[in-house]
Amino acid sequence: MVIKDTEFETVVYQRSETLEDVHTHYCPGCTHGTAHRLVAEVIDEMGIKGNTIGVASVGCSVFAYNYFDLDFVQAPHGRAPAMATGVKRVFPDHMVFTYQGDGDMISIGTAEIVHAAARGENITVIFLNNANYGMTGGQMAPTTLPGQKTTSSPSGRDVESQGFPVRAAEMVSTLDGASYVVRRSLHDPKNIRLAKKAIRTAFEVQARGLGFSMVELLSTCSTNWGMSPVEAQNWLAEKMVPYYPIGDYKVHSAVANLRF
Repeated sequence: MVIKDTEFETVVYQRSETLEDVHTHYCPGCTHGTAHRLVAEVIDEMGIKGNTIGVASVGCSVFAYNYFDLDFVQAPHGRAPAMATGVKRVFPDHMVFTYQGDGDMISIGTAEIVHAAARGENITVIFLNNANYGMTGGQMAPTTLPGQKTTSSPSGRDVESQGFPVRAAEMVSTLDGASYVVRRSLHDPKNIRLAKKAIRTAFEVQARGLGFSMVELLSTCSTNWGMSPVEAQNWLAEKMVPYYPIGDYKVHSAVANLRF
């Protein structure tokens, strides 16, 4: 095809400088990559790449340090908030965030997340909720919906014998040390934009020393859910959002006045 002199291309998006230039290993339709991009873009926009430390957990989120061009440390299963606490106290001038999944944070790591929030640790938690154990085969997690089928609940989650799902944002928001706790979703462009704004706010909360902040992100796991990427996005919107309502669960009065 002959390109006329009057025709040109305009760059509308470029890979974030905070992301490594590597191929993803995540499954088609997985929204971990979307979450990575949002966090990286916020770090770029705030100009804090050289002053940020991430703490990866165990699960699919364990691979975060392969994709972020940042200093990262690996925490034992569920212990990312405890490790982030230590990192932040040693480097109080750094931005410190954890990147965790629901099996990690709300199962084995429940004590760590609760007490980090209760102490008002000045860290930020990025929490991905995909309602199952994504890395180890799709078993039932603390966030699995009532009736949802998983490899360890093939007949669906029975709340009488297996209990009810844990709503993390609602739980953490009751703690006095928490300053900013919200839930967003990654199932469509509008909600992805809102998720990015929430991540930026959470980082700004930490930058201003206002205490603990957490952004819960409803996420897809199309492989373990046994769905196509599009089906998974629709299922998240139709099933997860009603059980895990999107919204702001704790916003400190000083946070409401933030401008950036």
